[in-house]
Amino acid sequence: MGDLGEVVGAPAAEGHKDIFQQNKMPLLELRDIHKTYHLGGETIRALDGVSLDIDSGEFISIIGPSGSGKSTLMHIIGCLDSPTSGTINLDGVMIHNASARQLASIRNKKIGFVFQFFNLLPKLTVRQNVELPMIYSGFSSKERRERAMNALESVDMEDRSKHRPSQLSGGQQQRTAIARALVNNPKIIFADEPTGNLDSNTGERILQMFDKLHTEGKTVMLVTHDPDIAAVTPRRIEIRDGKIANEIDPKLSGQTPRFNIGTNN
Repeated sequence: MGDLGEVVGAPAAEGHKDIFQQNKMPLLELRDIHKTYHLGGETIRALDGVSLDIDSGEFISIIGPSGSGKSTLMHIIGCLDSPTSGTINLDGVMIHNASARQLASIRNKKIGFVFQFFNLLPKLTVRQNVELPMIYSGFSSKERRERAMNALESVDMEDRSKHRPSQLSGGQQQRTAIARALVNNPKIIFADEPTGNLDSNTGERILQMFDKLHTEGKTVMLVTHDPDIAAVTPRRIEIRDGKIANEIDPKLSGQTPRFNIGTNN
């Protein structure tokens, strides 16, 4: 499951990478990221000097309690928000000072999102929900249908393409959401508490699906408050008080994960 050195996300802690990896450009590079809010005369430092590299093909988790800054970090990396200061390079594009319109375009082309509550539109069919990200990408209706069905096939949901979300189980809804995240072939997939609304058996199957995507070369980042979920990924980053923790919670060692990931049949 990886040694404890893999848990810390700051670049200074990554000397174990071989020379080939060090010479590669990271898929995602954050340097000295700060996010500050001013509320009622009080200054809130949601992120306080976060630096982080993520390579293409990594399976990684960001963990921390409520208020730690992990959701703020995901929103900034996911182009849903901008930092107060610092630099971010995503796949060769500097995004830290991009306009809202530029961020929307980057989000659509380079990032796939999976959320705890699925975020499927109830009046659309499964296939139509998966097609949604492509509407803004210039694909014809025929191309959208074909790509949506291919994405649904990859998560074993092609036989439910004409169903509405209300006709699906929680696990089927999340698999649909994963297909939607994949349909534009993004550079990175963000999953925010993806098993939080599922029972443990269904949650295990969803995590196995993310592991399969990782083995196929996709970059996957899980955001969670649950140490058991974080422990299934080869690399874990703990956020505390807006910073990447230097001391690692023993529960993140990956020695006793709840789910048996990496043994897919």
